[in-house]
Amino acid sequence: MKSPFAILGRLATYVLLTLAAFISVFPFFWMVVGATNTSADIIKGKATPGVVLLDNIGKFLASVDMVRVLFNSFLVAGVGTALTLLISSLAGYGFEMFRSRARERLFAAMLLMLSIPFAALMVPLFVMMANLKLINTFQAILLPGIASIFIIFYFRQATKAFPAELRDAARVDGLKEWQIFLHIYLPVMRSTYAAATIIIFMANWNNYLWPLIVLQTNEMKTLTLVVAGLTSAYTPDYGVVMLGAIFATLPTLVIFFLLQRRFVEGMLGAVK
Repeated sequence: MKSPFAILGRLATYVLLTLAAFISVFPFFWMVVGATNTSADIIKGKATPGVVLLDNIGKFLASVDMVRVLFNSFLVAGVGTALTLLISSLAGYGFEMFRSRARERLFAAMLLMLSIPFAALMVPLFVMMANLKLINTFQAILLPGIASIFIIFYFRQATKAFPAELRDAARVDGLKEWQIFLHIYLPVMRSTYAAATIIIFMANWNNYLWPLIVLQTNEMKTLTLVVAGLTSAYTPDYGVVMLGAIFATLPTLVIFFLLQRRFVEGMLGAVK
C-alpha cells in the first residue's frame, strides 16, 4: 500500500501536468473559437463558438490570394528544408568522419558565430542580396539559411552514434564515400533526418523578419507575412486574423504529427 505522501506527490504531479497542458492548448483553442466569432465578440473575451465562421472564411479568401500565398509558403519551406538537410547533413557528416588538425578550430569558430544576432547580419545580407540582384526573389530567402550552423552541429553530434564498423565494412566492399553517405548513412540516420526536417520546416514556414525585408510585392509574400498584414489595418477583423493564424499553423502540425515518432527517436539520438 502506498503512503499518503506518495499519493499526494502523484496527485500534485498530475495537477501540474494538467495545468501545463491547459496552458499549452488554450491559445490554439482560443484561436479556433475566435475564428467562429466576430471581432466585437473576440474583444469582449467570448470563449464559446460563434456562428460567423463561413463569413470569416469568405472575408479571408476575398482579401487573400490563398492559392498563390500557399504556393509561395510551401515553395520556400519545402525547398529550404530540402537544401538545408542536404548541405547541413553533409557538413555534419564531414566534420565527424574526416579528421584534420584544423577541424576542431573551424568547428569552434563556426559555433561561435551562433552568438551573432540576426539583427547584426540583416544589413550586410541585404546589401549582398541587392548586389546580386536577388531582392524580391525566393533565392534571397533560401540562400542565407541553407547552411544552418545549428543543424550542422546537430548532425555532427548525431553522427557520433553512427557505427564506425558499417563505414569500415562499406569501404572494404569498395564503396566510395558518396555511396556510403547515400546508401548507408541516410537509411541508418533516418530518425535524425526526421527530427531535423521538423525543426527546419517550422523555422522556414514561420520565418517572418527576413522575408519581410526582401520580399517587396504582394505576389511574392508568404502566408506568415499575409497574416501579419491582416493586423495592420486601422480596425483589424480579429475573426479573420484568427482564421489566418489557423491556416498558418496547420501545415506545421501535420508535419509534426506525421514525423512525431521519428522526431522523438531523433532527439534521443536513436540510430537504427
